[in-house]
Amino acid sequence: MKLHAINEGKAQVLTRRSTSSKILAHLIALTLILTILPLYYPYIRYILEKPTPLASHSNDLLHVQSTTTLSRQHPVYRGHLLPATRENEAGQKVVAKRGKGKRGRREVVLKPPGGGGNKSCDLYSGEWVENPKGAYYTNETCWAIQEHQNCMKFGRPDQDFLKWRWKPNDCELQEFDPVEFLEMVRGKSLAFVGDSVARNHMQSLICLLSRVAYPNDVSNSSDLNFKQYEYPEYNFTMSIFWSPYLVNTERTDRRDITQPFKLYLDEFDESWTSKIEDFNYVIISAGQWFFRPTMFYSGRHVIGCLYCSESNIRHRSSTFSYRRAWRTAFRAINSLKNFKGIVFLRSFVPSHFEGGRWDKGGDCVRTRPFKSNESVMEDYSLEMYKTQLQEYKFGEREARKKGIKVALMDMTQVMQLRPDGHPSRYGHLPSQNVTMANDCVHWCLPGPIDTWNDFLMELMKREDGRGLANSLVCID
Repeated sequence: MKLHAINEGKAQVLTRRSTSSKILAHLIALTLILTILPLYYPYIRYILEKPTPLASHSNDLLHVQSTTTLSRQHPVYRGHLLPATRENEAGQKVVAKRGKGKRGRREVVLKPPGGGGNKSCDLYSGEWVENPKGAYYTNETCWAIQEHQNCMKFGRPDQDFLKWRWKPNDCELQEFDPVEFLEMVRGKSLAFVGDSVARNHMQSLICLLSRVAYPNDVSNSSDLNFKQYEYPEYNFTMSIFWSPYLVNTERTDRRDITQPFKLYLDEFDESWTSKIEDFNYVIISAGQWFFRPTMFYSGRHVIGCLYCSESNIRHRSSTFSYRRAWRTAFRAINSLKNFKGIVFLRSFVPSHFEGGRWDKGGDCVRTRPFKSNESVMEDYSLEMYKTQLQEYKFGEREARKKGIKVALMDMTQVMQLRPDGHPSRYGHLPSQNVTMANDCVHWCLPGPIDTWNDFLMELMKREDGRGLANSLVCID
């Protein structure tokens, strides 16, 4: 009896200790939750309030329906269990897979998904795959969309162009996360410098960020080509500066933008070259303006022209001025004494006029992306791209000698496959008399250009290692 009582007493003590331990563990867990939850509240709120696919809107907007098909994704993203993995002698994770025919079992190296600074994955080789989630904003929810990009407002009848995402062949490209991006650029600054396609990109970024935050207009100008926006909660500013030719330019007729421009191909455009030294990131690009009538100067002497009527001036190609402009732009960057950032070159993005030139009835009426084997660059687009890459290689080599980092943001092939993403005739009311009736240069918002910010986040993470970005300039 005494032994039984002793054992029963010990059991009660152990039970009380176990109960106390459980209570203590629960209190610790509760304390941690109450401590951590406030820190992540903005992100949790974003996840809970994350917009659903676009629903029907007012009469002047499209009714967007979600599709039911879903492209094949990496199994970990679909909640499937991966086969058992192990590490090989090189430290790579491998998985055993059944081979075909007599090949038996074989081991395949697993490549991690993108979105975490994975430098081994080629982001630019891939396909556009279906994305039933569609766009995450509309022209009702984002005020930054200009009229000529407002395809939904002006009655574009199809909506499938909103239902695609870029899928690299060997990894996943993370979808743009506005909360993560704003944390990356907290206390920093971002600028786009260039033409209307650069502005198009900036407006896309503002619209994506509008899912969680809205900026204040702190500009000193009412001109849309020189704007500055501030996100006070993050001490983050975003600016745009106009420089479509990258070099110093002058109009031959101040009142008529269609008249030839004078391009001083050996002179810096100080509207951006004098302002980037304090920034940590630069995205530089240029393109469509180089097909306009222009007079070329070097040393303040005429050395040629494009689409000019003078018979005593040597007629040059677009690639002539394009090459010289890039060479001067890199010379400007590499001459900066205190620049400690990184330069991303965004490559030439083609237009998609079919059935004629832009001024001869050409249009872009496709409603689906091309597959990678259905479209190739040719003619002037290919020449512009090759010229740009050649100058990039020279500029990057010189920059490396000076300790300046330069990298490529290669959007050319990615956007070559998106003939369906332009406003076409849906950038204005049908009754409006406009100079360019069919716009196959700019991009609808929302639309494929939103994916540029997926790439932007990934490239910033790759270059920063841990995804901590500083300030950014984009020159187009």
